[in-house]
Amino acid sequence: MLGIIGVSGIAGAAIGTGVCYLWLKKSTQNKFSYIESEAKAKANAIAKETELLLKSAHVKIKENELEQEREFQKRVAKVDERNRTLILKTKELTSKEESLKLLEKRVLEKEKQLDKLEQRKQEEIANTVDKMQHIASLTKEEAKAYILEKVEEQSRADVANIVRKYEQIAKEEGERKANYILAQATTRYAGDFAGERLINLVNLPSDEHKGRIIGKEGRNIKTLEMLLGVDIVIDETPGVILVSSFNLYRRAIATRVIEILVEDGRIHPGRIEEVHAKVEEEFEQKTYEEGENILIELGLFPMHEELVKLLGRMKYRASYGQNALAHTLEVAKLARVMAAEMGGDEKLALRAGLLHDIGKALTQDMGGSHVDIGVELCRKHGEHPTVINAIYAHHGYEEPDSVESAAVCAADKLSAARPGARREVLESFTKRVKEVEDIALSKEYVTQAYAINAGREIRVFVNAQKMNDNETVLLSKEIAKEIEEKVQYPGEIKVNVIRETRAVNYAK
Repeated sequence: MLGIIGVSGIAGAAIGTGVCYLWLKKSTQNKFSYIESEAKAKANAIAKETELLLKSAHVKIKENELEQEREFQKRVAKVDERNRTLILKTKELTSKEESLKLLEKRVLEKEKQLDKLEQRKQEEIANTVDKMQHIASLTKEEAKAYILEKVEEQSRADVANIVRKYEQIAKEEGERKANYILAQATTRYAGDFAGERLINLVNLPSDEHKGRIIGKEGRNIKTLEMLLGVDIVIDETPGVILVSSFNLYRRAIATRVIEILVEDGRIHPGRIEEVHAKVEEEFEQKTYEEGENILIELGLFPMHEELVKLLGRMKYRASYGQNALAHTLEVAKLARVMAAEMGGDEKLALRAGLLHDIGKALTQDMGGSHVDIGVELCRKHGEHPTVINAIYAHHGYEEPDSVESAAVCAADKLSAARPGARREVLESFTKRVKEVEDIALSKEYVTQAYAINAGREIRVFVNAQKMNDNETVLLSKEIAKEIEEKVQYPGEIKVNVIRETRAVNYAK
């Protein structure tokens, strides 16, 4: 009985163990199936997310490719446009070059024709001279005149006496030609235009001051004209006198001297000299201050004192009727704007434009090219190489080597070429008057020379210690003859040579 119960217990335990095992197995399988399903779901989600990311990446890559394609097309279009512009410019330059070559060819042909004509003229002159030498015979008086002409250098005093004897004859012959000369002059003389720009008016408190300015026997007005180098016109116009000179600086000083004398009331030669010296000193300071104000306004400090003074003096200088300082400021400001547009140095362009014509401040005193004078001044005072190049380049002495120099050249052309900027008639007049003065100053023992009366008279002052009265007659003839040969002018020019002796002493 007990054995049966024991076997049954063992069997029951075995069955229980089996059932338990099966339940655990089943439970484990269900758990693993859930985990597997969850893992598969996550894997599917990751796969879909990855697919979406890939698609998004492909879209972005495509968009970048399209953007790059559009940018490339734009650049290609710009390059094509530049190429078309360059082709057009090249064609234009080629056309201009061909025109210049054709013009040069024509000029060369004209020069050859002129050379042939000159050669023929010289041959005909030589033949005519030969014929005259064979035909002509000299009288005793003619031979004497010929000999006197040859020994003129050794016997200047004798020749001067002969010249004086025939002076009256020459004047009488001049009277007969006066009407014709005046008729020719009036057709070529721009009176209104020259008067507007070459004359200053000085207002007087009363007409009584006209007599004071003239002085006893004209001493005061003679002193004024000789000392100031201007022409003073006193006519019937009430309350004013005219101060005339082609030199603006000299005219401004003269106007100021007369104004001070009129205000003071004391007018005599000694006082005139004293006031003139004071006004000259005042103008030196004034020109420096004007130049300094320009530099302050433009922000171009520092600059050497001499250049600052010359810059202020350009206010009293004109070129082709255009005020030199106004032209300079116009060029400087235009050059600054153009340099800024082209990516250059604005301040350097402004400085180069301001100094491009600085030599003109000295040309009336020194003569010569304003380009060479300007370059010498700027080199002496350490200006930037671009400034030097701009001075040379604006008149074609060099090629522009920078954006700033090119801007100055272009600005100079714009300022000079705009309508109404310049007057060729006035410039030719002032050049002619200056040339007449230079001819007189080139003679030995001449100390001063002033062109007055609108260029129709020149007053020449000589060293009284080294030249006698007879020699002044010859000198006036020499100057007049050289003016006739070298200067083109309407009408006639009076040459007035003055030899003055002055004795000065002091009572102590």
